[in-house]
Amino acid sequence: MEARQLVATLTARGETVAAAESLTAGLVCATLATVPGASAVLRGGLVVYATELKTVLAGVDAGLLAEHGAVHPEVAMQLARGARERCGATWGLGLTGVAGPSPQDGVAPGTVHVGLAGPGTVTVRTLGLSGDRDLIRTRSVQAAFALLGEHLT
Repeated sequence: MEARQLVATLTARGETVAAAESLTAGLVCATLATVPGASAVLRGGLVVYATELKTVLAGVDAGLLAEHGAVHPEVAMQLARGARERCGATWGLGLTGVAGPSPQDGVAPGTVHVGLAGPGTVTVRTLGLSGDRDLIRTRSVQAAFALLGEHLT
């Protein structure tokens, strides 16, 4: 689902969204904000690029990060929950991954986890993306919008 469709659907449903973003560094929120009327549905976001900020700002379990690193499906789910709770949104998105060009903590570039938390829903989607850094980040945003869109239709 494209940003414009998400904004229209969320508006019609009277629902809101927030994001906790690592590899996308605010691109989810910035993309939604390009749509006129986004202020009705976009609550805000957390840019948690540094690992410790995932805990401090988004509430990700420090033990999980110590054991598995920042690029892990459970981290994405906790980021989504954290965004939802801390921003008071109906839906929370959480994105973590490796945009490249180099691996991070032994995780290959293009490995991305997208979490979603909402009413009765907590899920994660793991992606293996290819392309350069910008393309991986763009496709990560698209995947987040698609995941949310699936739960709105």
